[in-house]
Amino acid sequence: MEPIEIVGYAAAVLSTISFVPQAVKTIRTKDTKSISLVMYSLFTTAVLCWLIYGVATHDAPVALANAFTLLFAGIILICKIKYK
Repeated sequence: MEPIEIVGYAAAVLSTISFVPQAVKTIRTKDTKSISLVMYSLFTTAVLCWLIYGVATHDAPVALANAFTLLFAGIILICKIKYK
């Protein structure tokens, strides 16, 4: 594995796990009033686009990071819509 790939995987892991605390908090408290629906809608759409790009270009760090980020961002977005 090339050193730059290690950096890519590290970025993937760190950016993905950064959403876990917010997703857990949102699920537990059902409090979404401070979360912007527009921001999370745009962000989740962007993550989906990055996932498609990563898969299409066979870029594993990009694809993996965005697959997991999409999961957590999607959970937060669904909670925001459900618990307005």
